[in-house]
Amino acid sequence: MSAETEAIEEFDCFGSRCAALVIGAGETGTAHDGALVAKRMLLSWHERFSRFIQSSELSMLNDDPRREVPVGALMARFAQAVHTAGSITGGLVDATLLADIQRAGYTADLGEPLSLRRALALAGSRRPASSSPHGGWRQIEVDLDALTVTRPPGVMLDSGGLAKGMFADVLGETLASHASFAVNCAGDLLIGGTEGMAREIRVESPFDGHIVHTFESSATGVATSGIGRRSWLGRDGRPAHHLLDPARGEPAFTGIVQVTALAPSALMAEIRAKAALLNGPHAAVGWLTHGGVIVFDDGSHEVVQPPAVLTLNDLSGFLHRPPKRALQDA
Repeated sequence: MSAETEAIEEFDCFGSRCAALVIGAGETGTAHDGALVAKRMLLSWHERFSRFIQSSELSMLNDDPRREVPVGALMARFAQAVHTAGSITGGLVDATLLADIQRAGYTADLGEPLSLRRALALAGSRRPASSSPHGGWRQIEVDLDALTVTRPPGVMLDSGGLAKGMFADVLGETLASHASFAVNCAGDLLIGGTEGMAREIRVESPFDGHIVHTFESSATGVATSGIGRRSWLGRDGRPAHHLLDPARGEPAFTGIVQVTALAPSALMAEIRAKAALLNGPHAAVGWLTHGGVIVFDDGSHEVVQPPAVLTLNDLSGFLHRPPKRALQDA
């Protein structure tokens, strides 16, 4: 790590904790300037992308009765990410299940979650999730030049993890000229910088918080998807959480409680982590091509080490460069 002082901003956002750590001067100014820019952007995005704020840009898009809706550049990029996630995973990661999530009881801040062990004890049989042939992600069309989102009225987007992964990637683009940076968007991380400084990535157990594995990298996206922090008892007395089986529209209990995924972008790490968890124990490893950690119902875990060398083919599907206009309102 550089001898230069690291600027750190930590703050509450997205119902969790966020942070920006920056070393060295860059296009945003000093390291302190860079960390403050990241904080300002994240707090602004919270106001625009929260489904719990009726006046947010996301809520207005979801409520708009028109089929084609003008949106801001970042919202267009998010809607494109929703379609991409569904396409890559065959509909398993579907961020258009907002009505099902609300029906399950996630309509406001959950407060203290149901304990993970209690949720698992009350859950029924375990089975992999599966996609729905009628997934709303299929009906989303985005024009990144005209800045419009087209979908049937009533198809609603849920920002959730995909937005946080995208936010981390946008901040990575903003801070790329600094010597080193790490941004944490409520658990979705991006690490990078011009000097290739390695940072530790510590993966915690969702059961008791102990560190189950530590990776080290100077440039990577990281995301953790799990059922431990957002679980509750539904009106029917059954445990519920925010990761749904698209085919059934109900919380998925697959035998996996948490997956951490590494990938060249935070958004792709988020997609892979969710897909691995929803696929269940027998297919999860196949989604962790860049490394990760799987934590099972019984508390055991499996580490998937990152490949020694990434090939051009590995990277080609993950490095998405949106048009410059798509970042103008960031």
